Amino acid sequence: MTVEFYPDREAVYRDNVRRVYQLMLGRVGNRADAEDLASEVFLAALYRLRLPAARNAVRAYLLATSRTVLASHWRRRGSHQACPLPDNLAEVRSRPCVRPGAAERAHQILGALPARYRRILELRFLEGCTLAESAQILGISVSNAKVLQHRALRRAACTSRSTELQDGFSGGRQTAG
Repeated sequence: MTVEFYPDREAVYRDNVRRVYQLMLGRVGNRADAEDLASEVFLAALYRLRLPAARNAVRAYLLATSRTVLASHWRRRGSHQACPLPDNLAEVRSRPCVRPGAAERAHQILGALPARYRRILELRFLEGCTLAESAQILGISVSNAKVLQHRALRRAACTSRSTELQDGFSGGRQTAG
């Protein structure tokens, strides 16, 4: 078996950027955060990487760095990751991590929102449209789409909290008392 080496940082980036991005997109669910997190991974990893280096060792290092970056992201957000990362960066697919019952819960929350709020969230997060695409579909300005999305997310969060209290669901979080 021949061991392949990366000659420089550019080759490392070109060969792995799509995998790292897909890994992050599958875990955070939105393009902007996935792009930011993938950038963080490469900034952290490429700084310390000594080249030339074996491809499998570099991929293992990028995966370990991805875990660290993702954990920091969840800590900053006050959230947590329920799905494990794969053991091998080559196994990354663009399929998102989904918790059991999440789809039903999302439909319940979306169903409780006014039609315009529901539609902007569907476009942005279920259909993967950009803000500009969503604004064009809705026939509004991009600025208006940003405001609408922000208000929809706030309303969805309030709706989610109120249904958690009614259903006794804590979303995996521990409550004091």
